[in-house]
Amino acid sequence: MKLTTSDPSKVAGWNTNQPRMGFFTDTSICIGCKACEVACKEWNQVPEDGLNFLGSSYDNTGSLSANSWRHVAFIEQKTQSQKQLSDGIKDSGVRWLMSSDVCKHCTSAACLEVCPTGALFRTEFGTVVVQSDVCNGCGYCVSACPFGVIDQRRGDGRVWKCTLCYDRLKGGLEPACAKACPTKSIQFGELDDLRVAARKRLEVLEASGETKAQLYGDDEKDGVGGFGAFFLLLDEPQVYGLPPDPISATNDISSEWKSAGKAALALLGSILLTVGIKK
Repeated sequence: MKLTTSDPSKVAGWNTNQPRMGFFTDTSICIGCKACEVACKEWNQVPEDGLNFLGSSYDNTGSLSANSWRHVAFIEQKTQSQKQLSDGIKDSGVRWLMSSDVCKHCTSAACLEVCPTGALFRTEFGTVVVQSDVCNGCGYCVSACPFGVIDQRRGDGRVWKCTLCYDRLKGGLEPACAKACPTKSIQFGELDDLRVAARKRLEVLEASGETKAQLYGDDEKDGVGGFGAFFLLLDEPQVYGLPPDPISATNDISSEWKSAGKAALALLGSILLTVGIKK
């Protein structure tokens, strides 16, 4: 069944008029303060994951994990030329790309679809949440996620990820990360409204000369049916460590079974033919 931005919760069985909620992360105004990471940890009681110097970036977390449900990437990018600025200061020819990454809450969520216990479920807001008390630690969802978002916690075995602050949403509050973001780089709201705002913002950036600016996860026709948490990027997705063409592992499962069936019938036919010739 084809999903759209407004109906995944209805497909999951929710009979409410609740619109699909989500995130729009505008990386062009992210300052890398990591307030979102801290707020996420504080509200959700996510364990501290180590204040380690990675040697490759000023970022101390490195990637999303069971103990980092928001991750702010610091990408140092060389520009084409140096520029003379005021007061004799020179632009060093480097720019920083900051981006607060998070679970994408996919329309077609392979993690949810492969879970054997029902630990992952679709909420009435269209988001995807893990029930830690139901998770058996099988890890099927970890390999199914095309973004490497879901992770098993060491010493625990269960999987953890962003819930889009499901408990706060049920209380009429915005997620902790969006509440804490000082520049409104992380915007929360009805997904359809966020998409309209994002397209307008993209037009502004393109008009200002940002030729590589693009929306990532805005297309309902992509391999996961569009994201519930999408991004405005200033360069190609792979620059931010994101897959350029993510695909849900369960999207074509019916056609794969059909292909397997046809192959099995062909093999059976060959065997019967061989047996017939020998007789």
